[in-house]
Amino acid sequence: MAHLLRGMAAGGTLRVIAADTTDLVAEALGRHDAAMTAGAALGRTLTASLLLSHVLLKDHRDRVTVKIDGGGPLGGVIADAGLDGTVRGYARQPRVELPPRSDGKLDVGGAVGRDGHIEVIRSHAPYGDPYASSVELASGEIAEDVATFLARSEQIASAVLLGVSYDDAERADAAATRVRRAGGIILQALPGAEEAALTLLEANVRAFGQLTDALARQDLLQVMETLTWGLDFELLTQQPLPLAFHCRCSDEKALAAVAYLTPGERAEMVAQDGGAEVVCHWCGEARFVDGEAMATLSGHEVRCPDCGALWYREGVTTMVRDEERCACGRKVALTA
Repeated sequence: MAHLLRGMAAGGTLRVIAADTTDLVAEALGRHDAAMTAGAALGRTLTASLLLSHVLLKDHRDRVTVKIDGGGPLGGVIADAGLDGTVRGYARQPRVELPPRSDGKLDVGGAVGRDGHIEVIRSHAPYGDPYASSVELASGEIAEDVATFLARSEQIASAVLLGVSYDDAERADAAATRVRRAGGIILQALPGAEEAALTLLEANVRAFGQLTDALARQDLLQVMETLTWGLDFELLTQQPLPLAFHCRCSDEKALAAVAYLTPGERAEMVAQDGGAEVVCHWCGEARFVDGEAMATLSGHEVRCPDCGALWYREGVTTMVRDEERCACGRKVALTA
């Protein structure tokens, strides 16, 4: 079962957050029919968002969203996680597959690209506005990019290990059925960390090898103890926190998505197919909105005169504001 553990070392001056995400990554890759390279990028990002939730969030209602886009063929990858252990995410082009690198490893950096940013958004529901910060990508390999984000945006020196490995088989096989191990660890220096402790931690990380290989040999707690050898590791988690791929899509949200279609488009769908199928981009779940449900989409609405985009619908929180620009470039005018 996917789970997360937290610990401290070096007298409370080193923070350790670790997750075994094998099961949930396999589910995510299956939902999105991901290829191996794209699946590795998605799996690493899902794991990173779960780890970051325990670094950046304070309230169990809050969420952290990680967006990575380096201009590569993957088209970007995004994940959303919370302290409750739930995560969801997707890659824009989940079928992207690249030849392995010269060292035989998956070319995640080539799929993600290196000309772009990692953006991290903290959503504080139901209070306050989301807070977003971003830094330029370091490599597109995701772990190094997360470490760079923490160093530059949060001023926290961190070692980040992320991995997704597959069982040996032909690359054409479905990646989801072949996930061998997936997981991640963040090790952070807190105020008061002594130079000797940091030097030993760096030596441990250099000698550690591949995270997924270690997870194949040891359980998560043993991996944490190996990385903090000689630093008096202390486990803080009384019970492992269960982790799961979980989406917040619903029939109500599917209906809200259909509302963006024009009344004419909705009527045509009902006449031809009896309704519309809505596929959630977060989890791949398909929901059918029938004609009876579509008929409830009544009330005053305002649309762009040029492109027909929905600007406002009665009873719904304002979608755009006066004087903003529509996607087509026209200035929004809700009160005209």
